[in-house]
Amino acid sequence: MNKRLILAGAILGLAAGPALAGGSDPAAGKKVYDEACFACHGTGAAGAPKVGDKAAWAPRIQQGMDVLVQNAIKGKGAMPPKGGRMDLSDDAIRDAVAYMVSQSK
Repeated sequence: MNKRLILAGAILGLAAGPALAGGSDPAAGKKVYDEACFACHGTGAAGAPKVGDKAAWAPRIQQGMDVLVQNAIKGKGAMPPKGGRMDLSDDAIRDAVAYMVSQSK
């Protein structure tokens, strides 16, 4: 990474790298969540665990990020692959999952 960029990030108080292991970025994931995931994970529609519901997320989080991301990409239960948003990249899905996990611990 460029030294000037790292210095600028340090001055602004920004992290120089990804916020979570595995290259995910919860901050970028919030945008994806707001646009694509909120419809179910904000309301609990179709049994989706609501973001912030620690009890509902705990057993899912214990499975690990890789499992959560693969479930989101491939679909699970009533959730279609990528939540029905096939236009989203796998990285965008990873970021959205990272955001939801960060808000549900």
